[in-house]
Amino acid sequence: MKKNALISLVSFQDDEDMLEVVTPGDFYKKEDLYIVEYDETKISGMEGTRTTLKIGNDNFTLLREGNTHANMNFQNGKECFSIYDTPYGVLQVKIKTKDLLVNVDDQGGEVLVNYNMVVSGNNQPDTKLKVNIRKLPN
Repeated sequence: MKKNALISLVSFQDDEDMLEVVTPGDFYKKEDLYIVEYDETKISGMEGTRTTLKIGNDNFTLLREGNTHANMNFQNGKECFSIYDTPYGVLQVKIKTKDLLVNVDDQGGEVLVNYNMVVSGNNQPDTKLKVNIRKLPN
């Protein structure tokens, strides 16, 4: 059953300021995965996009559908390839997960990801993403 949740996402790179977005969303368990769904806002620059996070014990998937399309998979020590389709163009993305820590249960929790991304052949600084999920009382 879907539950209301408050989702906080903090993203930062070594040489840049951090970006934090706090948004309401849905949180539930489906089979062996925790699912988080929320609508992107103008602050994220992806207004009109629905984001789904699929959280397993040792994997994390970020799916975006709408004005922006992406399917990004994170698993310790693994590389994944994705197409990031934005209103500004299509980018080929390679993601190497350096570290993934998952601490989520039925009440919410936290996901920490440290990864490197190569966008259309250009190496980007390491990125750290922190997702905090707090189930709200009904």
